[in-house]
Amino acid sequence: MTTIKNIINILDQWAPPAYAEDFDNVGLLVGNTSRECSGILVSLDCIENVVDEALNERCNLIVCFHPIIFSGLKKITGKDYVERVVLKAIQHDIAIFALHTRLDNHPEGVNKVLIEKLGISSSKVLIPKPSGIKKLNTYVPKEQSAKVLHALHEAGAGALGNYTDCSFTLEGTGQFKGNKASKPHLGKPLEKIQVDETQIQVVFKSHLTPLIEQALLTSHPYENIAYEIYNLDNTLPSIGMGRIGELSQPMDEEIFLSFVKSKLNPKALRHSPLIGKPINRVAVLGGSGSFAISNAKQQRADAFITADLKYHQFYQGEKELLLVDVGHYESEQFTKNLIFDYLIKKLPNFAIVLSSTKTNPVNYF
Repeated sequence: MTTIKNIINILDQWAPPAYAEDFDNVGLLVGNTSRECSGILVSLDCIENVVDEALNERCNLIVCFHPIIFSGLKKITGKDYVERVVLKAIQHDIAIFALHTRLDNHPEGVNKVLIEKLGISSSKVLIPKPSGIKKLNTYVPKEQSAKVLHALHEAGAGALGNYTDCSFTLEGTGQFKGNKASKPHLGKPLEKIQVDETQIQVVFKSHLTPLIEQALLTSHPYENIAYEIYNLDNTLPSIGMGRIGELSQPMDEEIFLSFVKSKLNPKALRHSPLIGKPINRVAVLGGSGSFAISNAKQQRADAFITADLKYHQFYQGEKELLLVDVGHYESEQFTKNLIFDYLIKKLPNFAIVLSSTKTNPVNYF
């Protein structure tokens, strides 16, 4: 039996809760994790028609990008579209799970897909997420240090960008004396022991903490293990908002705008005044990205593709940066396929349906 909790565990491994922004409301919004999952409907948004579609497809879990509940609900009476969705989902035992900024910050998420649609194969994060790294120090008998280090690496410790199995070790002398109730790995109770030990230092992504601790506890020979885990102030360069990279070759500005329209197919495209130079270095940020204009400038972008720019924000290009607003839905339109493809890969024999409901609330005349 596959429960909703099982599906959530798969999604948490892919896009950990630690990737989300503090302001966001992600994870399970409605539903009971212990229920058996009859099928999954994947959608960008969870509106009332999407719940109806889940009913028709016999899916009792909706995995969506945008959270239908963003701020607190004091009543659920069906007076607006949010309450109607929640009410209908509860009435029909349909769970709703939202990913949102977990995928915004994901190294293979919303912005990676968006920039690759523009033919940019080599890019980096525009705004790295701070405080996403922890460090472990521990002490192991020298002859068993390789076993412990291997277990830590297998759990995900020591993975840095394009590198894995990273660590630092120091040799030294450890000392201890157990009481009468102790069961020391070396020596006897009440005997002071000195041991040749290896200090192991590894860094890891913060969301892996439980796995790292479990690996340490199960592989270490001592009855009581001396170790410390602490947060680092380092940013995590592979995780964060937006991406930036270079086109295969520079483009004239108007040709570039036509190119963007052909790749993202927006109904309309808004942009700031032309800057009078070819476009080569391009930054992207799916969804509302005005907060990243200064970051795009600092990274020497020629153009910044995002959505939901206000009138006065178009002035911020200042003949230095071409701001391109392609629309909120259009900048995130590939996200539901990203989620669907991942779930199909992880659960190839499970009922997973890609929603056909049009959820873009913006229309053009």
